[in-house]
Amino acid sequence: MNTNAPVFSKTDNLKFFRTLNKRVNDYFKENHIDKTGNWKLHLKTIVMFSIFLTPYFFLLAMDMPFWTYLLLNVVIGIGMAGVGMNVMHDGNHGAYSNKSWVNKIMGGSIYILAGNVYNWQVQHNVLHHTYTNILGHDEDLEAGRIMRFTQEAKWYKFHKFQQYYSVFLYGLLTFNWAITTDFLQMKRYLKRNLSYGEFKSPAIRWTTLIITKVIYFSIWLVVPMILGITWWKVVLGFLVMHYTAGVILSVVFQLAHVVKETENPIPDENGEIENTWAIHQLYTTANFAPKNWLVNYYTGGLNHQIEHHIFPNISHIHYDKIAEIVKQTAKECELPYNEFKTTRAAIASHFKHLRDLGRQPQLA
Repeated sequence: MNTNAPVFSKTDNLKFFRTLNKRVNDYFKENHIDKTGNWKLHLKTIVMFSIFLTPYFFLLAMDMPFWTYLLLNVVIGIGMAGVGMNVMHDGNHGAYSNKSWVNKIMGGSIYILAGNVYNWQVQHNVLHHTYTNILGHDEDLEAGRIMRFTQEAKWYKFHKFQQYYSVFLYGLLTFNWAITTDFLQMKRYLKRNLSYGEFKSPAIRWTTLIITKVIYFSIWLVVPMILGITWWKVVLGFLVMHYTAGVILSVVFQLAHVVKETENPIPDENGEIENTWAIHQLYTTANFAPKNWLVNYYTGGLNHQIEHHIFPNISHIHYDKIAEIVKQTAKECELPYNEFKTTRAAIASHFKHLRDLGRQPQLA
């Protein structure tokens, strides 16, 4: 990855962010609302953890038909993604609560979702949120050779089929977190001295990673085997759980940034991006299904990615309210506001985009 970070333009003749920030702050002040979570988020936390963990305890306590066993692992995967999008995500952005210790606890839920707080905060909060959709800096665009997410990425013949095989790879997201990604990322980030907040020694980082991985695999693999579930059923259930969560999380993430309507800005010869950071988020991010209650609820507001990217420290439970402010301000400044009315439309755009990127460049 390119380590020479691009610089965003400091000139905003439209005064977009200054105007928007004032309007959003006024909304919270006038309505006497905290920007962090409230009882709605607390209740949702209970719901998501219940979906995630209740089937797990049923699996441990009861003998059941094989198809029921697999179905419950699918439910665990759905809950796993739900906890990640609704609880862990807000916690690690410092948006769950105005108390830092609560955010740490909720953000720490990633340890039972297969991830690592340090790695996630660097990749997501530092790299993705700062350098959104900039190849070589936003790791969400990095998938090795197997996927081509931008026109600037090298093309291989097998990319002609990526719109077909992509969904099978998406299911490996959280499984890779558990097995390899965290170790590779930690080595890479520590070498570059990257951190989000307090910088802790490499020894502490590695110790935390190893201990939490041991706990994680003990919970999901060792304990079920000790309690009498056949090893191959445990392993298969583990894979089903991860595949379910991986597909959900990957698709939600891709619909926000890897669609035909979003851009992949390239720094100029001086390493500068054309727009200011806030305006850059409008060009590189998209919303989907903003009026769909179920999508809003389950994805933790990640279907309101524009609002999330401009205001990452505001809890997702407020996004549907501030979305109109953002949309109106963008319209007044004649700036884009990429929005798909339905999830289906966003999915169609994503896979059409993969198809287009999979074509041989000179023929595209």
